[in-house]
Amino acid sequence: MARVSEIDRRETMLTALRVGSGVVFFAAWQLTAMSHVFSEFLLPSVPVVAERLWHDLVSGDLLYGILLTLIRTFIGFALAAVGGVALGVSIARIPLVRWFFDPLVSVGLPMPKVAFLPIFMLWFGVFDTSKVLMVAFSSVFPVIVEAWAGTQNIDKYTTWSAMSLGVSRHRFLWEIALPAALPQVFTGLQVALPIALIVDIVCEMQMGGEGMGGSIMTDMRFADSPGVFAYIVAIAIVGMVLVKAMEIVRRRLLVWHQETQSA
Repeated sequence: MARVSEIDRRETMLTALRVGSGVVFFAAWQLTAMSHVFSEFLLPSVPVVAERLWHDLVSGDLLYGILLTLIRTFIGFALAAVGGVALGVSIARIPLVRWFFDPLVSVGLPMPKVAFLPIFMLWFGVFDTSKVLMVAFSSVFPVIVEAWAGTQNIDKYTTWSAMSLGVSRHRFLWEIALPAALPQVFTGLQVALPIALIVDIVCEMQMGGEGMGGSIMTDMRFADSPGVFAYIVAIAIVGMVLVKAMEIVRRRLLVWHQETQSA
């Protein structure tokens, strides 16, 4: 009972700190805007941005932009998740695949994938296909690396015990290898999801079209500073919600794992 009370106090304190950091940030923003260090065009005040955010929310423009961005993000993320897990497990379990893909992954992981944006535009055009594929390409590498590491780091005694009991390779993969690697796989997915959102917004800003990134560029062209800041705030909120949602999904799906039970 005392431990539960201690955990509750800790969670309350962490929540208060998070809320406090947000309050400090917006207070600093408002004070800077009121000081007129920057013109109102360069830094609109918090109430002006909040009013614009509410206006776009009521009109449906904001929700429509968020929906389009999230659709592209989730499709690209799903492709990266499926392909990255399959390739990561294959690299860990099949020497020939590891020999071929190891140097490619080692070079591609630290490389800024947005450098390939002009190539994707030339190959696939400037519409949704190129944006989704660019998102998938950019976010697949952390999934590959974590799935690879998680599968490769399975306890050797567990592997030997399964093999000595005559467990087939197929059953070993689905019933032992993947569940054991799942925590690290989720780590890769948690890294990949914000990357997917960021890359999709960058693609919208560079290629045009509708979505949150496209709306920022449209407002910029019309010198609509409150609109630009409103969508920046919206992107920050959406990103935070996605990160928290992935944390919840991780806890729910790994309820059997030691990391959840010890939390």
